[in-house]
This record gives sequence, C-alpha cells and structure tokens, in this order.
Amino acid sequence: EVQLVESGGGSVQAGGSLRLSCVATGVTVSSNSVGWFRQAPGNERERVASNRISGDITYYAGSVKGRFTISRDNAKNTVYLQMNNLKPEDTAMYYCAAGGIWRGTNVDFRYWGQGTQVTVSS
Repeated sequence: EVQLVESGGGSVQAGGSLRLSCVATGVTVSSNSVGWFRQAPGNERERVASNRISGDITYYAGSVKGRFTISRDNAKNTVYLQMNNLKPEDTAMYYCAAGGIWRGTNVDFRYWGQGTQVTVSS
C-alpha cells in the first residue's frame, strides 16, 4: 500500500518560511516523478512544483518561482518543499504527489497525500 504523509504546515507571517515534508512508503521517490500541489477554498488545485524523474526536469508555478524549492532525500524516501518569503496568497492546503504519468508537459499523479495546511498572515 502506498502512503504519502505530509507535515510541516502551519501559520506564519508574511515574509516567513516553512519546509513541508512528504514521507513516502510503498513507492520509491528516487525512481518516480514527484510534485507539490495546493488548493485554496474556492480555487482549483494548482501544481506548485514538480520534478520529472526522466531528464530531471523541475517545474515551478510562476507565482512561486524563486521562492519555493522542491527536493528529495532518497535515503529517507522523502520529498520536501522549501517555501521562503511567504505571502498571504500562498495560504492553502498543500498536497504531495508521486508516481507521475506524463503526457507532454502535463502530468497525472497516481498517489496523493492527505495534505497539510499553510496559513500566511499579513
């Protein structure tokens, strides 16, 4: 059984930082594409960052480029999202995903975590 468990969310003031972690079991992050998504109330789910295992291609949404960094620790089978200079508009539930299936630049992920809440106050 595949499980992705996120942690590291919380409340922070604008300009602050958080690091989200996603511990994977049943799937090896070193051999799978991984990603982070977010969804705020009333909004569609948005891909924030992803790393495609084939070609080691990393994607960031324009709204987070330069502030967020996706990384992996293969020894811990864990994916991270370092978030710096947080803004109130970053407030959302953040989800980890693994097992990406690519169609061109679009990707569908097979496995999802339950999410961790990030709240940024001004």
